[in-house]
Amino acid sequence: MDSVRIREAKEGDCGNILRLIRELAEYEKFSNQVKISEEALKADGFRENPFYHCLVAEIFPGPGEPQGPCVVAYGIYYFSYSTWKGRNVYLEDIYVKPEYRGQGIGSKIIKKVAEVALDKGCSQFRLAVLNWNKRAMDLYKALGAQDLTEAEGWHSFCFEGEAMRELAGK
Repeated sequence: MDSVRIREAKEGDCGNILRLIRELAEYEKFSNQVKISEEALKADGFRENPFYHCLVAEIFPGPGEPQGPCVVAYGIYYFSYSTWKGRNVYLEDIYVKPEYRGQGIGSKIIKKVAEVALDKGCSQFRLAVLNWNKRAMDLYKALGAQDLTEAEGWHSFCFEGEAMRELAGK
């Protein structure tokens, strides 16, 4: 395998991140729901108080191969708060291009987010996965994650669009 580096994303990575977000949406069969733009990614992630943080996995080609480093995976996370346990990190997305799966890149991103969580004094690191993505669930469990739907029966809910406007009276 070519060498891999996990690093914090830079503003200049937003085009590659958006491309990978679109690939993830296609993989999850939600392509029509991607509304984010490269400009929004830049504005929301690279300011004084960013809404999100991002790690990217960069592949460096072997000797004699012409192309430069290539972004092949990403993980977007942000900080949240648990009234029971305090500081949290939530991994919103993790995606590795199909041809690079099975090489430990996803695990490296997850481990890096865990390091960030500990460095920031977080008590938890959470993420969600679609119920049909057994490969991802198996990975998370192998890395030590607890399935809260199985263990505690939690379900996620979302207000958006018209429901959110109606709720807010706008």
